[in-house]
Amino acid sequence: MRPCYHAGMVFARWDPLQNLLVLNERLHDLVHGEGHGWVPPVDIYETQEAYILTAELPGLDRESIRIDASGSRLTISGERPYPSVCCEQYHNVERGFGGFSRSFELPQTFDVDGIEARFQDGVLTVTVPKSPSRQRRINVQTA
Repeated sequence: MRPCYHAGMVFARWDPLQNLLVLNERLHDLVHGEGHGWVPPVDIYETQEAYILTAELPGLDRESIRIDASGSRLTISGERPYPSVCCEQYHNVERGFGGFSRSFELPQTFDVDGIEARFQDGVLTVTVPKSPSRQRRINVQTA
């Protein structure tokens, strides 16, 4: 059996406080009537050159997806329209509808101008190139 990772892979540290803050924000939105309609699942992984984000967004079209980037934060948002189904009564509703917004803090700043996004078969793939690490020697001057 092969492991699903290689020896050089770096895992992000789990931050339980961050999960609690997200939960608190969602509860606040729910209580105040601003709750998001659904939360799409997202995977983020890292290669040597970029961060890759994939999100499952079935039922959306390209025009209803928004991607914002600033500093080391990437946000995807959009809205899945409510279906126009003529029926007397629903017996089961599991799919979410309405607006969503997901924000992710990446480990380092990235090249905002180089971000690329593809949307195919209900899956959004965002490639976020890492900023080249800049090294500089600082000369110490006498006063």
